[in-house]
Amino acid sequence: MQKHIAALRRHYIICGIGRVGTNVAHELEVTGRHYVVIESDREAIERYLEKCPDASWTHADSSEDSALLEAGIEHAAGVFAVTGDDSKNLVVTLSAKLLNPAARVVARCHEVNYIDKIRKVGADAIVSPDFTGGMRIVSSMIRPQVVSFLDEMLRADNALRVEEVHIPESFGANTIGGLKLNRRAFVLLAVRAQDQWEFNPADNFFIGPGNTLVVMTTPEGRKSLERSLAATAA
Repeated sequence: MQKHIAALRRHYIICGIGRVGTNVAHELEVTGRHYVVIESDREAIERYLEKCPDASWTHADSSEDSALLEAGIEHAAGVFAVTGDDSKNLVVTLSAKLLNPAARVVARCHEVNYIDKIRKVGADAIVSPDFTGGMRIVSSMIRPQVVSFLDEMLRADNALRVEEVHIPESFGANTIGGLKLNRRAFVLLAVRAQDQWEFNPADNFFIGPGNTLVVMTTPEGRKSLERSLAATAA
């Protein structure tokens, strides 16, 4: 197992495999992203492995640097600090950022007084179940068809997702139309160029290295688009 984890690159680390962590892992699984679970509760690991026997995992305390290092933090793309303990999520965030400043960290937080603390130690995003639950409730009232559409996307493993696709640094600037991409495989919603958004960009819009495409596509469509952009940049 450790040899497999050591070979991973640009993977994700899930700290805590309770209800939230399990849902995180499922979404990473169905969208074709590698991940490693860190969990100190042996029974929680065994319950998860009953559903996903091939998952990569380590039995350890995620607030310890050694656990993050064992999970490959130095080569990870991101860390999910989603244990049920806000103080532990704070420590995970701090440790992850010290060990790999480039890794994106998303932290779960219940108590309001912890939000600023977790942000100050480096969390790139903080998710409060109470806040998101409230937003979900009001959205179900005032935009029910939108909620239904988004729910359908997330319920079906091979259905549409709204995804980010990053333009490689070796990419030569070109127009969207000039790339001759298979536009039937995705819907281009927007381009993030530096600090500017271009919504529903035209075919003559130039994209370049470091830009991000926001697309609606299937998991396989995302991989196909990434391959096409990599081939163009090569």
